[in-house]
Amino acid sequence: MTPDYFMNEALLEAKNAFAIGEVPIGAVIERDGQIIGRGHNLTETRKDPTAHAEIIAIRQAAETIGAWRLLGSTLYVTTEPCAMCAGAIVLARIERLYIGTMDPKAGACGSLMNIPRDERLNHNPEIHVGILEEECRQLMKDFFRDLRQKKKLL
Repeated sequence: MTPDYFMNEALLEAKNAFAIGEVPIGAVIERDGQIIGRGHNLTETRKDPTAHAEIIAIRQAAETIGAWRLLGSTLYVTTEPCAMCAGAIVLARIERLYIGTMDPKAGACGSLMNIPRDERLNHNPEIHVGILEEECRQLMKDFFRDLRQKKKLL
């Protein structure tokens, strides 16, 4: 299976978020060719500031394998992780991170800062950027365009 395959799975998760009015970010975690965790943003639904796609996927993956160290795993996420999620990626010992599109306003994996590549930390995952970038970026653009249009109607 290719990175495109897993990023498409993350995009499906992002579309699930979009459908319920959440910021459309999706994530999947793969290990040995199998998806062991998946998630999409649920911050509004759960009224929980930590209910980001990456955190949900990390929790599910840890439950699936019965361990908090997600050694040998790869996280695919449609939009660059924030500082909270970047920290969780490091702490979970995720080996590789594939990012669809960067987030210049809140991204912490290369845009505003680069937490996973900070050499002072005890783990530094590989980072790959631009997997299905246009599809990931367009989903975010569509969501925020629709949100602005809805606000105009109020």
